[in-house]
Amino acid sequence: MRIPAHSVCTAIRDDIVAGVYERGSRLTEELLARRYGVSRVPVREALRTLEAEGFVVTRRHAGACVAEPTEQEAADLLDMRMLLEPLGASRAAQRRTEAHLKVLRGLVRLGQERARRGNSEDLRSLGSWFHETLAQASGSHAMTSMLTQLRHKIAWMYAVEAPANPVESWTEHGAIVDAVARGDGERARAITALHTERATAAHRLRFSGGEHPERVRTSQHPVNMSGQRH
Repeated sequence: MRIPAHSVCTAIRDDIVAGVYERGSRLTEELLARRYGVSRVPVREALRTLEAEGFVVTRRHAGACVAEPTEQEAADLLDMRMLLEPLGASRAAQRRTEAHLKVLRGLVRLGQERARRGNSEDLRSLGSWFHETLAQASGSHAMTSMLTQLRHKIAWMYAVEAPANPVESWTEHGAIVDAVARGDGERARAITALHTERATAAHRLRFSGGEHPERVRTSQHPVNMSGQRH
């Protein structure tokens, strides 16, 4: 059975993000095909896709290699996310379905419950699921794809500290859902912008030259949760 190129692409991308392949290391078709148990054809197609996404570069005399993004390129990704996620939330307030709301509310309940119990093991995956669903609720395939790609790249380039107050973080998630449910695009945009800025401050570059990479940004803006359901 022929393994689809997109499955091979996902496997290679996940390994790049996980650090299995170091930045700048060669990615030979033969070794990749052997590792994933496929022919070289889907590997070749996957490498082309990953090059278009920015995870892989082709170098003369070396072939495909894992990309080596600069600190400026990494910072640009966070800036793009800070623009796109609030826009996506605003669109979601106008285009969300009841199915989207059901999933979002369920994730908020789970996140708030685990945050109160101090169970932080799966909070990160719940957060990713929340933001992925919020992006899908925007009704824009292009925006959803772009935000997904940004999340992959940011996970590759940055380590993220757990929030100091996870209960507060999930209260913000709940406020976003409330605004989306009411169709209040401006409110959804504003809360998501502040939530994203606050979360961005916890990102640390994995490849910074210093032993303790500098904090990317620190938000000084409180999020007004008055009148919001939790």
